[in-house]
Amino acid sequence: MRGSAISGAARWKTSLAITVLLALLLALVFSGQWPGLHSKLPSSPKGLLAISPNEIERIDMRSGADSVALRHQPPGWTIESVDSIARAELISHVDTALKFLSISEPSREIPAGELAAESFAVFGLDPPSEVAVLETHSGIAATVNFGTTNPAGTSHYVRLGGAPTVYLMPRHVAEEWRLVFDMARRLRGKTSSVVMSRGADLLLPVSMAQVWAVEIVASGKLTRFERDAAGTWFRHIGQHTHTAGGDVHVADPTQATIIDAAFRAFDAAVAEARVAPGEAPHLAQYGLALPTLIVLFYARDSSTPLARLEFGAPADRLNRYARLAPDGAVVTVAEFEPRRMTELLKAVGAGS
Repeated sequence: MRGSAISGAARWKTSLAITVLLALLLALVFSGQWPGLHSKLPSSPKGLLAISPNEIERIDMRSGADSVALRHQPPGWTIESVDSIARAELISHVDTALKFLSISEPSREIPAGELAAESFAVFGLDPPSEVAVLETHSGIAATVNFGTTNPAGTSHYVRLGGAPTVYLMPRHVAEEWRLVFDMARRLRGKTSSVVMSRGADLLLPVSMAQVWAVEIVASGKLTRFERDAAGTWFRHIGQHTHTAGGDVHVADPTQATIIDAAFRAFDAAVAEARVAPGEAPHLAQYGLALPTLIVLFYARDSSTPLARLEFGAPADRLNRYARLAPDGAVVTVAEFEPRRMTELLKAVGAGS
């Protein structure tokens, strides 16, 4: 009887242990961490920004003699001197840029002891190429100075105002802030006199200087264009070569000139007139349920399009319906805008 009691106790303890272990495993599956562990581990941020991005209420950005300011006003950000809430594309990139400053860890810190007076000029920080001044309700929280890239082109030199340390930050951090500055300045309406004289809205929310890849879908065929390390355009398939020692794209000089001219024209492309909301019931009417031509624009180091421009049916002999998907209104654009893309495809041997 005693042996039977011992055996029963052992089975009971085994069952209890299995139950506890299963409970722990379920907690790990649903929470991603052991119960109670989160309260014992430090959670200090590793990025440059010591405060929460949600506390930032104003951003002043400068590059050379140009500047633009953003204010946080629920439900989003506004561009100073512009009454309405900024476009969703800009708000998304502002949030991402602030997040990058909070979570992106420097790959290297260069302390004051390793710097000389001329070091800041070498790093592109005297003067900086871009400056972002971040403010909370209590005053300036941080001044972020962005410099040049490192020799490998993978990171940017960055310095916080008032601090002697220079940080080497991942390239995507500075590129995201450059994109925000470009979009805010462009949406504010600081455009060329040529565009302003036409009295129409700019078609794209970003300038082509921030675009590093373009995909064109025409007649069911996708053609991709990219910039090489020097920023020169090339057709991604069949035109570039791979040099020895690495997978390096080398642009063809003749085609690069043709591609650049075609894409650069988007900086001045405008929506001639707004026709209808970009809602599903309207799309078929304007040939946008199945667009005849789609152009996707990508920032550097990103697989998510900055913009998706769709061209639909002809509005008349000189104009065509278009929209920025997925939420843009149906507008008309000059017929030469989509025609320039089809002519580019033919020029590089990708057209039908």
